Amino acid sequence: MSAELNHTIVRVRDKRESAQFLAEILGLGNPEAFGPFLAVQTGNGVSLDFADDHGPVSPQHYAFLVSESDFDQIFGRIRDRRLPYWADPGKRRPDEFNTNDGGRGVYWEDPSGHVLEIITRPYGSGT
Repeated sequence: MSAELNHTIVRVRDKRESAQFLAEILGLGNPEAFGPFLAVQTGNGVSLDFADDHGPVSPQHYAFLVSESDFDQIFGRIRDRRLPYWADPGKRRPDEFNTNDGGRGVYWEDPSGHVLEIITRPYGSGT
């Protein structure tokens, strides 16, 4: 038997703001309403289903594997919006990206404080 992740719920302060933010930054399709959620579909068929949380948001981490050319486009949108970004999840290397595993990676936050990451090589794939 095999199992694949189908969707996950992302609790945020404002589901419209956060879902649209992610879709725009990653260059994905517009969020679609699904019951009380706004769903953002990724390229591998997994959806992030955004839900309003009526209390403090507990920050989570979401990482996306992208191609080198997609990295350039996404990173360009991050810089165009003048969003703070880091090469590391501890925010010790601001205004840098990393070259872990022979690829590139960068971290930034969404409007609710979730830590987002794009990488061009899976962790541990090293060259």
